[in-house]
Amino acid sequence: MKNNHKNWTKEELKIYIMLLCAKADGESSPEEIDLIQSKTSQEVFDKIYAEFKGDKKKKSLKKIDAAIGYHHYGVLELVELRKEIFNVYMADNEFCKKEKYLDNILDNIIY
Repeated sequence: MKNNHKNWTKEELKIYIMLLCAKADGESSPEEIDLIQSKTSQEVFDKIYAEFKGDKKKKSLKKIDAAIGYHHYGVLELVELRKEIFNVYMADNEFCKKEKYLDNILDNIIY
């Protein structure tokens, strides 16, 4: 059964975004994955990770864009989401060019 990303909960969307951020530099570090797993249940992580693995970056961004539009985020929720995204980038103590580029794209989608 394929998940309809428009029906993701906010938590599922956050995990999907965090997985994309972890993979921005080509591979997810164990620190990044551990951080993401600490933000949700194993069941939710496994479900979203299984879907994420099958998606290319362009498709992932389209899914995020559609799902963000579906949910009505408040200002404080967006600030918290951005903070969590940045924590994923910094989990491996490096904020590389590819991560900065993805961060700019996500800024345009989220705001």
